[in-house]
Amino acid sequence: MEKKYDVYAIGNALVDTEIEVSDDFLARMDLGKGLMTLVDEARQRELLAALAGEAEPHNHTCGGSACNTVVATRYFGGRGYYACKVADDDTGTFFVDALRAAGVDTNMGGQREAGTSGKCLVMITPDAERTMNSFLGISQTVSEAELDEDAIAASRYVYLEGYLVSSDSGRAAAVRLRELAEQYGVRTSLTFSDPAMVQLFRDGLVEMLGTGVDLLFCNEAEALGFTGTDSPEAALEALKPICNGLAMTLGARGALLWDGETTHHVEAEPVKPIDTNGAGDMFAGAFLYALTQGHDFPTAGRLASAACARLIREFGPRLPAEAHLEIRRRVLGQ
Repeated sequence: MEKKYDVYAIGNALVDTEIEVSDDFLARMDLGKGLMTLVDEARQRELLAALAGEAEPHNHTCGGSACNTVVATRYFGGRGYYACKVADDDTGTFFVDALRAAGVDTNMGGQREAGTSGKCLVMITPDAERTMNSFLGISQTVSEAELDEDAIAASRYVYLEGYLVSSDSGRAAAVRLRELAEQYGVRTSLTFSDPAMVQLFRDGLVEMLGTGVDLLFCNEAEALGFTGTDSPEAALEALKPICNGLAMTLGARGALLWDGETTHHVEAEPVKPIDTNGAGDMFAGAFLYALTQGHDFPTAGRLASAACARLIREFGPRLPAEAHLEIRRRVLGQ
């Protein structure tokens, strides 16, 4: 079958609001620094009210981890589909319009259910760390009904967002997506998404992984937490039985890659970070783009590292579309 999409992703559809805060604010509001925490709408309103005296938001974007990843793949020149759920409200309309403007196809193009669309408050401290509080809204009910079997079959990779593990229907949808991909011979990938998901929902992630995926994305903290090991190298060995390839980001120390046969280390470009929000999503999007265009793991890692270095030098979880093409030309020469 002709492949219409490079990446078919599923995840929580959230409109992100990003704002700079102090460490004192996180402590005062009892916020777990560096983590994603699920909250109800009342708690999110409380935080927004408290933030009114801190700073003005930097931007609003159609977000969610897997959404950021598939948009990055698209901006590098790939083709993407994002399966998700938003409501028939202003937030949902903003999300769908922004996704379409990015050139990504979605199942949310028709009639949408009544309800409240998800929102994520992203707080950035002076050390560039991101702390997220997410109200999932209707996204918490994303399910197998949101899957498009024809689009899945016409994809090179599917990408499962680990954040879906917190929702019974979302986890079931991710499992079904992996099963359909396996049925149609489509490569599978999954991201652990956040150390909190590994800590709180490890059994659910094991269910999403099934007998294993073709490509696993994680950062060092997630890998160590999932495996109970004390070094990236030991974590890699412990993760090999559940994946055919792995990309583990190590922050300023670069990334550890395993292509199924050989281990590679990719250096990080030395930069002073301003905002690390979206860095893992960008890494996955760039990496998947390179693989779907026939490049090997080291090349994919270099593209992903360069993209992350550019991203964290400014605020926001995304780069302008033209910035991706500049990075692609510099790293891939095309």
